[in-house]
Amino acid sequence: MRKILIIAPSWVGDCMLMQPMLHRLQQRHSGVLIDVLAPPWTEKLLRQMPEVHDVIINPFPHGDFGFFQRRRLGIALRDARYDQAIVLPNSWKSALVPFFANIPVRTGYVGESRYGLLNDARKLDKMKLPLMVERFAQLAEAPCNEIERPLPSPMLKVSDTQRAETLARFDLSQDKPVAVFCPGAEYGPAKRWPAHYYAELAQHLRTQGYAVWLIGSPKDKEVADKIIALGNEPCRNLCGTTDLADAIALMSCADLVVSNDSGLMHIAAALNKPLLAIFGSSSPQFTPPLSDKAQVLKLDLPCSPCFKRECPLGHFNCMIKLTPKEVARHIPILSRK
Repeated sequence: MRKILIIAPSWVGDCMLMQPMLHRLQQRHSGVLIDVLAPPWTEKLLRQMPEVHDVIINPFPHGDFGFFQRRRLGIALRDARYDQAIVLPNSWKSALVPFFANIPVRTGYVGESRYGLLNDARKLDKMKLPLMVERFAQLAEAPCNEIERPLPSPMLKVSDTQRAETLARFDLSQDKPVAVFCPGAEYGPAKRWPAHYYAELAQHLRTQGYAVWLIGSPKDKEVADKIIALGNEPCRNLCGTTDLADAIALMSCADLVVSNDSGLMHIAAALNKPLLAIFGSSSPQFTPPLSDKAQVLKLDLPCSPCFKRECPLGHFNCMIKLTPKEVARHIPILSRK
């Protein structure tokens, strides 16, 4: 039985975008077992992917080199006898564990001159593979083969039992149509639509009969508190109270998701929820939400996308000029099925 180890990205959204690659590996190698070495905050997402056999926790904080610790982990993984490793991050250090694990085929893009650490080193053609999901999927193919298009979209499914248990645990119901807001973005403030804009949109949706839930990490609690304080006391602030599995289950209840460009945006797309995806400093040309039900909302300003954590010009026009009234214009006609 073929065994493959995936060295996963650090971000939730990027992990979601690697799922079509996992699916393709299953197509190519019947009965393959796919394990994923990943940071702890992505574990519960990965365990909901049917393609993943097991998750091995990557103990190294983002940016930590830890050469000797990576060597020890690699040696500990030798007994697993993996046939191949696929290294998705482009850093030199991310290729160390498969090297020390003596995995015979170690696949990845050249990145940081990783010759030797990788013995199946591919050169990335960014023009040919403009999307991150395509770049990941290409690594599932033999070196001379091209990806098969169209790629399948990432997909998550939540059971009725999981959904009901999660609703009960948080004392929530689906008596009203549900709008989920994801007001955070881990990368930085330039990717975040303003809190007072979310507040205005929440007020509009509540007049249309929606219940509004705010979902995110503990870092997002402060901005969610501001949204509620601006005239939205009936809304539920769940930021920091849910783990990722809870967030997935609750988002599966949504009739509408409004999100910044974030990991939760990609989860909403994978759940095939009606989605308004707000882009400012980043670009949907690289990591768009992959769903027919997603609408990308952005302003094509000369300064955007800049890919900066904070607005380098100080005016933040890519978000400020995308008003709640304009976003509300794109809310789909409610259709509860």
